[in-house]
Amino acid sequence: MLVIQNTEHFRIESPSIVTIGTFDGVHLGHQKILSRLKELKQSTGLKTVVLTFDPHPRKVLFPEQKDLKLITLVDEKLELLERYGVDVTVVYPFTKRFSELEAQQYVEEILVKQLQTKLLIIGYDHKFGKNRSGNIEVLRKFAPVFDFAIEEISALDLDQIAISSSKIRKALEEGNLEKASEFLGHHFYLNAKVVKGKQLGRTLGFATANLKPEGVEKIIPRKGVYFVGIETEGKHYFGMLNIGFNPTTDADESLKIEVHIFDFNADIYSKIVKLKFLKRLRDEKKFANLTELKAELVRDKEACMQLIDAS
Repeated sequence: MLVIQNTEHFRIESPSIVTIGTFDGVHLGHQKILSRLKELKQSTGLKTVVLTFDPHPRKVLFPEQKDLKLITLVDEKLELLERYGVDVTVVYPFTKRFSELEAQQYVEEILVKQLQTKLLIIGYDHKFGKNRSGNIEVLRKFAPVFDFAIEEISALDLDQIAISSSKIRKALEEGNLEKASEFLGHHFYLNAKVVKGKQLGRTLGFATANLKPEGVEKIIPRKGVYFVGIETEGKHYFGMLNIGFNPTTDADESLKIEVHIFDFNADIYSKIVKLKFLKRLRDEKKFANLTELKAELVRDKEACMQLIDAS
């Protein structure tokens, strides 16, 4: 997949099939649109192009709102878009100036001159341009003027799926991995760097890698213990992960993410690991002593092993 990123100055060299959106999570609703792009590519021979944005438009349009967390950071989104067969992704810098483009200028400059749009696939509720005044009716007005066709993904088609990025964020914040995975069509994952910790886990027989997620904008699931898949240096493992404050051992209020990787003893300090969230096991608890904590960790591992055997 060709990626055009961090620039407003580009031009697609051949007529294309285009869709537009933030694509946070690349969930089942997005996948329905991407599947339609692939179908049309087969019948027309045109390349498929996704126009997406960074930063997320809400961060520019509503800077006072500090609570937006993303399901997928830009690199994660690009990985998923490539997985679902997109030929070209343009990550357009979303600025206040860009948000104030008049609808006609947006269509003429971006869609026609830069993206060479011949066929535009768009959701029924897509808005664009100054004051979000552009919509499907505006696009239908300009399509014959600039010689491109429009195919609308209807409200019926998308509402049948009843999925949105906000619903997935809410499910993750509630620790409902099953719902999040169902809506995403794949497991939620995050990338994190292994950093130095207190190494207390070693004394309990459960050595852990302390993790710092890549990107402060990345959503972190609800505090608790999770069964996870881990990918590091091209190899795959299973493990159990805790998100929380370690109330049994720590007095500070800093959120910590630690993973115990099964059958693993390599040095991965400063390495990046990919965590795939497979199942939530329980809430984080405060135990009376380290003996009780270790006993619970043994039970957590047993539960994970049963899940591995059943998979």
